[in-house]
Amino acid sequence: MNSSSSAAEHDDVIHPKPIPFVLAHLACLAAIWTGVSWQMVALALFLYVARMFGVTAGYHRYFSHRTFKMGRVAQFLMAFLAQSSAQRGILWWAAKHRHHHRHSDTPEDVHSPRHRGFWYAHVGWIFTAENEQTDYDSVPDLTKYPELIWLEKHEYWPAIILATGCWLLAGWSGLVVGFFWSTVLLYHCTFFINSLAHVHGNVRYVTGDDSRNNWWLAVLTLGEGWHNNHHAYQRSTRQGFRWYEFDPTFYALKFLSWLKVTSDLGAPPKEVVLNERPLGRAMIEKVARQLAASAVSFEELSAQAQAMWAHNPRLEELRAAVASGRRRAEEAIAELHLPILPTKAELRVRAEKMYARTPSMDEIVARARELIVQHLSGELFSARA
Repeated sequence: MNSSSSAAEHDDVIHPKPIPFVLAHLACLAAIWTGVSWQMVALALFLYVARMFGVTAGYHRYFSHRTFKMGRVAQFLMAFLAQSSAQRGILWWAAKHRHHHRHSDTPEDVHSPRHRGFWYAHVGWIFTAENEQTDYDSVPDLTKYPELIWLEKHEYWPAIILATGCWLLAGWSGLVVGFFWSTVLLYHCTFFINSLAHVHGNVRYVTGDDSRNNWWLAVLTLGEGWHNNHHAYQRSTRQGFRWYEFDPTFYALKFLSWLKVTSDLGAPPKEVVLNERPLGRAMIEKVARQLAASAVSFEELSAQAQAMWAHNPRLEELRAAVASGRRRAEEAIAELHLPILPTKAELRVRAEKMYARTPSMDEIVARARELIVQHLSGELFSARA
């Protein structure tokens, strides 16, 4: 095996890349020598809140999802504020996040706890070779702005400028406590949305992934903790769909809209909020495949199908159906009561345990059974051939 294929297979961490990340954490310990005053803690909290707004309003709701509009100057300032968090360039961030939504909690997801584990989803994915480069093709709406390309090429300048300002204005304690403490806290609270918000919390909507709503993550991240809401309707600027769901990022963006800084803030339709909108065909297909895979082991189903074909002479009707073609075989299998084939009622019970309420539950169950029947008929048809 050549070295490139081996690297791709093992997805090794690019070893120099985590060094600045580790050093930022170690720098926090320098507070032992600089001291910690309430003024510096206040500075750290201010910088945390301001830059978290840059992350959630800028990186996420604006550049990744375009859920509202801003003028070009405001767009640049928002990008600068977001990148002062030292979470790489806005084009890289938006490209990776869009990829995440296209493949959420599938093997292709860049940070899925389900497939790669909690800590890889939390931080490990950032330092892997496959995630190093920016996919410019996935952000054509952003690459048309040369000032954003310039910021992308100088991704850490905003953070360096902010750190230098903290040092000049408040000395070493301002740098260590004000900048590094808030930066490290910002890192992990942001990363919790990729990791913890796909593991712990409540599910209100069927989204085909593991996204959760978590109120205390919403507090820490200025509203990002309503993650299941967000995955259910990504075009909404407001992620706390209900009046009691704390979303200060939206409140700030609403205030800025009164000042004409932002406009056209996206809102979830009433039928989405009330969970009355049917799922789209692609989502039904994704969820049905998950349900089918959870209900049967397709490898075991294949083995049982082969044994059934070889040792059960009473399945003449099924044999005739297979002989007349695969489509007829699927119809015959669906009509038979086979012990290896779960009924729609059984699949319905399983689905109701696995998923939140949805008006598309009947379609999900019907499609899941259809997928199982198609697989079984394919095995029998192959056996005959």
